[in-house]
Amino acid sequence: MDNGKFIEKCKELVARYVNENFNKTDNTIIAEDGVFVVWSCKTLQNNKAFLSTNVSDGMYYELTYNGDKEELYFDAYKKWENIKHGI
Repeated sequence: MDNGKFIEKCKELVARYVNENFNKTDNTIIAEDGVFVVWSCKTLQNNKAFLSTNVSDGMYYELTYNGDKEELYFDAYKKWENIKHGI
């Protein structure tokens, strides 16, 4: 899968996931343009991307495409804390 098609599919899946999992009382829907790529990489036939949305819910998403098996894996994470430690 070429990188452009992969990123397009990732944005579609993240927007769908967010819209299906929002608190229904929020009456909020995001479009694919509300999803952005934080980081992506393509190595041989495989792709990986980290994405987030313009919703301030602390969620981020990791999508991995296994080109050998033609499978796309979707992981959703919640950021709980960011603590600075001196060294």
